[in-house]
Amino acid sequence: MDLLISPSHLSGTVEAIPSKSDVHRLLICAALARGRTVIECPAASQDIEATVRCLRALGAVIEYSGGCFTVTPIAKPALGPTLDCGESGSTLRFLLPVAAALCSSAEFIGGGRLPDRPIADLRAAMEEAGAVFSRPRLPFSVLGPMSGRSFTLPGNVSSQYVTGLLFALGAMGGGEIILTTPLESEGYVDMTLGAMERFGVDVHKTPQGYRVLPMIFVSPGAVKAEGDWSNAAFFLIAGALNRVRVTGLEPRSAQGDKEIIARLRSFGARVEAENGDCTVSPGTARALRADIRQTPDMLPALAVLATLGKGTSEFSGCGRLRLKESDRLITVRDMILGLGGCAQISGDGLSVTASPLTGGTVDAQGDHRIAMAAAIGAAWAAGDTVLKGAEAVGKSYPRFWEDYRRLGGIYHVI
Repeated sequence: MDLLISPSHLSGTVEAIPSKSDVHRLLICAALARGRTVIECPAASQDIEATVRCLRALGAVIEYSGGCFTVTPIAKPALGPTLDCGESGSTLRFLLPVAAALCSSAEFIGGGRLPDRPIADLRAAMEEAGAVFSRPRLPFSVLGPMSGRSFTLPGNVSSQYVTGLLFALGAMGGGEIILTTPLESEGYVDMTLGAMERFGVDVHKTPQGYRVLPMIFVSPGAVKAEGDWSNAAFFLIAGALNRVRVTGLEPRSAQGDKEIIARLRSFGARVEAENGDCTVSPGTARALRADIRQTPDMLPALAVLATLGKGTSEFSGCGRLRLKESDRLITVRDMILGLGGCAQISGDGLSVTASPLTGGTVDAQGDHRIAMAAAIGAAWAAGDTVLKGAEAVGKSYPRFWEDYRRLGGIYHVI
């Protein structure tokens, strides 16, 4: 779907959608738990649906009605299930260790760029524990169940590996993870620890990594998914020009992208965050200097924000963005250039020079975060913008365009 987006003043109030990062984790814990769980989740997305589909394949019974998932846990793992992960990296990396812990064999398939996204270090750690892979990349089968309960892997490739192994160890009755390099995106692992704790499984941080205690997952009965700071960030940056309020955000959340509050304040915007709401209004714009290793998903939004600043903003630590739904370092640069701005890549860094956006053409390249960031920049531009592949938002935020219009965004399908 291609859209023609016209300049507009984005302003007003929208409600945050449920955090897909949180929902992934709650669904998996519920599928492994003793007892049925109701998860309050008013909206789903393609990635969440991928996790639901895979958990059903493993043997969980999951129903969705009235804005809630009802999960009846896996009583007996399915024999030789096929897990279709769609384009969800989280689904693949979380459930690969879980399937290898529960099943004697499982097949994994996926689409888009998912077969090209890295799992080598996760695969190596699982092989040390007894898993056998039919081939190194999707589609493949994995033979289990794993017998080892100690996993060693680097922490600077993907925090999702750590999360998947934590879930597997919880299902296996405990064990340890040893990290050979510092952990990046640690906030996402903290989310995992929080979800497991809600289901009765304690994980201790150690000097080397994590130790999962020998406990079982037990359903708390009902849980509510947090609002999504990652996707809220796109509308929050719009507040740098006109006041925007996003409701339903937990200020004490472990979500790493809650860091958008600090980034906006550093930029010079006025930010009020309390009682589950976050309101951003214009201030005195400045350039940004940010190392995004811990919050890589914020780069598209921050790059667009930087076009409103002063001088040149510098973003470092962007290497892992090359392994996302697109080579996101390149597609962020191309998005800014396509909007009529100025951006340049240097190694694993990106610089964006503040300048009025003119509008133009942006190809989302199948990347939901590029599509959303481009939409915000297009609203600020002097002229119209053609956004190709606007349907990519469905991966994480299916109602994005509805909320965009609610804030005053102007677009139509071409």
